[in-house]
Amino acid sequence: MKTSTLTIRLDKDLENMLSKASKKTGKNRSEIAREALRRQLRISQFEALRKRVMPFAEARGFLTDDDVFFKVS
Repeated sequence: MKTSTLTIRLDKDLENMLSKASKKTGKNRSEIAREALRRQLRISQFEALRKRVMPFAEARGFLTDDDVFFKVS
């Protein structure tokens, strides 16, 4: 698997949070950053997809998450 390097600047608070999370979980800082980035990108993808399908869902009466959960349960 090919990898690439990303350099980011962290303010002191974020650096401290990252270091504490690293010590607590036993994961290195890069692993935590990759997981956070992956999670955020997936959330962004989900939100974009949701935005695209909402007009279709609303047209069928699905206005809230509860409407969907009620229908599928």
